[in-house]
Amino acid sequence: MEVLVILVPLALSLGLAGLAAFLWSLKSGQYDDLDGAAWRAVADDDPPQEAQAKR
Repeated sequence: MEVLVILVPLALSLGLAGLAAFLWSLKSGQYDDLDGAAWRAVADDDPPQEAQAKR
């Protein structure tokens, strides 16, 4: 039972740290453009072969 004196404040502080990190990420704009990030992950970085041949 004495270990609860350590574990309860530790759990509360870790929970508050996680909440603070989540709120910071919201404030800094991490979740503003979710669709754009998804399309950038699958987008082709190389231009098509036709565009390279015209150069």
